[in-house]
Amino acid sequence: MWNPQQYLQFQRERDRPFFDLLSQVEGQPLQVADLGCGTGHLTAELARRWPAARVVGVDSSAEMLERAAEHAGPHLTFVQADLRRWQPEAPLDLLISNAALQWVGGHAELIPHLAGLVRPGGTFAFQVPGNFGAPSHTLLAEVSARGRWAKRLHAEERDKAALGALGPAEYTEMLAPLGYRVNAWETTYLHLLPPTEHGSAVLEWVKGTALRPVLAQLPAEEAAAFLQEYGAELQAAYPARSYGTPFEFRRVFVVARRQESPGR
Repeated sequence: MWNPQQYLQFQRERDRPFFDLLSQVEGQPLQVADLGCGTGHLTAELARRWPAARVVGVDSSAEMLERAAEHAGPHLTFVQADLRRWQPEAPLDLLISNAALQWVGGHAELIPHLAGLVRPGGTFAFQVPGNFGAPSHTLLAEVSARGRWAKRLHAEERDKAALGALGPAEYTEMLAPLGYRVNAWETTYLHLLPPTEHGSAVLEWVKGTALRPVLAQLPAEEAAAFLQEYGAELQAAYPARSYGTPFEFRRVFVVARRQESPGR
């Protein structure tokens, strides 16, 4: 279950890649969709940037969409749907997804389908975390696979502790043959996470994302024990400094414009 309050605890850090992605989107789109819109506060930014556009936010979480409803308006709506199956009412001028596609198993197979929802001349823009080889994720997978936890956690959910994403070159190879002109890059942000009363600042970060499917399977007492064990590993991997806890976070960005005709 998604917790909007936990997710937004580091709102400034989580929002920055969205605006870095958006800065590379050109044109005046009229049909816009935000896949994995979450709390909807960034979807609302799309509606403010293009007030003439019809913007729809799509998410599978009822908890997130309850929060998103606060932003709804005449040209901004939200729907609950699986982004793998959702279909727009009309071809899109802009399909954008911010840190959502990595949650879809085998999301590489989904890319061609999503690319097909964009009209010629339109844009497919997304960013995904690329830090799955970082200690925050490798330690989560390691702890989840230990004796008592391996017995308690379903294999499918343990695997989500080691989610994956591809790099700029791989996404380019997927989209360019489909008639897209691709602008792809990666950025590693160095977040300085503020001190927390609950131990590891990085633990508080991952509670809002990668830890969610793991903790959802554990009763309160066992969840507390898991957090204590995993948190100790994170404190060793990410020692706090007097000025905060340095947390490197790699992101992969793609802004692809569909050509009007092949070869144009």
